Amino acid sequence: MGSRSPATEAPTVVLGAGYAGLATWHGVHRLARGRWPVVVVDRHPVHVLRTELYQVGAIAAHEGAVSRWALPLRTLLRGDSSSILTGDVTSIDLKRRTVRVDGAPLDYRELAICLGSVPAYYGIPGAVEHSFDVYRLSHAEKLGQALVESLGSRGAEGAPVRVLVVGGGSTGTEVAADLATVRWPRIVGRPCPRLTVLLVAGKVPLLAGLPEPLVRYARESLHRSGVLVDEGRNVREVQADCVTLDDGTVIPFDVCVWAAGVEPPALVSALKVPRGRGRRLAVDEHLELPGYPGVVAVGDVAEFVDPTTRAATPATAQAALAEAPVAAANLVARRLGGPLRPFRYRERGVIVSLGRTRASGSVGGLSLWGRPAALLKLAVQTGVRFAGPRGGRAPGL
Repeated sequence: MGSRSPATEAPTVVLGAGYAGLATWHGVHRLARGRWPVVVVDRHPVHVLRTELYQVGAIAAHEGAVSRWALPLRTLLRGDSSSILTGDVTSIDLKRRTVRVDGAPLDYRELAICLGSVPAYYGIPGAVEHSFDVYRLSHAEKLGQALVESLGSRGAEGAPVRVLVVGGGSTGTEVAADLATVRWPRIVGRPCPRLTVLLVAGKVPLLAGLPEPLVRYARESLHRSGVLVDEGRNVREVQADCVTLDDGTVIPFDVCVWAAGVEPPALVSALKVPRGRGRRLAVDEHLELPGYPGVVAVGDVAEFVDPTTRAATPATAQAALAEAPVAAANLVARRLGGPLRPFRYRERGVIVSLGRTRASGSVGGLSLWGRPAALLKLAVQTGVRFAGPRGGRAPGL
């Protein structure tokens, strides 16, 4: 490590305090044992439980008291406030090994890029301006507030509030099911009209990747909850009160929710490095950026392609928590001159929430649906909440 003291040693820097970032920080912190500084950088002093932001009804019911979904970093980082730097990452210079936080330079010796993802709008006119999303806590709060205001502004016998959800993946499906099964009069505080939900799944099959029996159960469950599903047509344009599909069909709405996919943030997209699908950062078997030893990418921003199966890791919390220990070990190995660990990914399963008491999923080759799947989904979320962000062993999903 040389003769530099810990006070002057260039730190290992972790960009982002999501699932990937916190798990990577904990891994490096544990292996470094105080021999050099390890710094996590995030725009907020909290860790947001992003996989639970589809619970729009519950977020709306809490009326801004959302500590259930935002955990203080100081607590999660074992009270080590010196390891937290709050601010916006404005640039990354891989050649000079420097990042800028709110414009100020921060040199690093090793770097973990764990900046998550943002909604992908695919250049569709009006999508940014006229839709809500649930990829940030503040955005999920705004969606909940908009729904409460729309429902509360109409009498109990007024016209239904029409919600259109774009995207037939797990996020869109979970949001649609949640909105349709919430008891909105309790949240609004008085009788209110119905809330109708239309899920525009697009041309990609609904819940693509799940076994067909589970997709069929999910479709039937959505139908029982009152969710209408439109499949096989993409959104071509979004206006203030309607969407136009690619066949010219116009569908009116009161509230539009965008859940059609994600991509890396602009800061990451600007890096001149190899890319995977959706502009994710292509990483090698050690989760490093090719040509930049000691720089890893973890979580939604990264794409690792298994050399045997040629399958790419998905942009999920499960994948992020699997990558983080390997990334952390390799960052430490770069510092100390040790051997690097190769990463391999095994999908343990996927469970999609379909409302308050139902879910559908596949775990270890077994299919689950209904209440048992919902209970397992809750157990997994609880495990991620209390293990992953705190540096413990992540649960199986």
